[in-house]
Amino acid sequence: QVQLVESGGGLAEAGGSLRLSCVASRNVFNQNAMGWFRQAPGKERELVADISQGGGAYVAESLKGRFSVSRDNAKNTLYLQMNSLKYEDTAMYYCASCSGYVCNRAVDVDYWGQGTQVTVSS
Repeated sequence: QVQLVESGGGLAEAGGSLRLSCVASRNVFNQNAMGWFRQAPGKERELVADISQGGGAYVAESLKGRFSVSRDNAKNTLYLQMNSLKYEDTAMYYCASCSGYVCNRAVDVDYWGQGTQVTVSS
């Protein structure tokens, strides 16, 4: 059974930081690219960042310098470090697993987590 379980969301002040975690079943984590997506109310789900099985990482251009993605293969855990948070970062954040080399398109996602809410107060 595939499971992706996110944690670390919550309420943060603008300018603050949060670190999201996603613990995945070993059978999807070790061989797959992983990604973070987010969806704000009334908006489409968008890529935040993705990372290949070997650690090659990409962060959406608009978030570079503030967000970073990493993975610990020994712990089957994906991370998203979010710094200098802005009100517009408020969204539901989803962990994703893709069987391909990258995980940067929602249509390519094989498994989704249930999401963790991030709310940034202005």
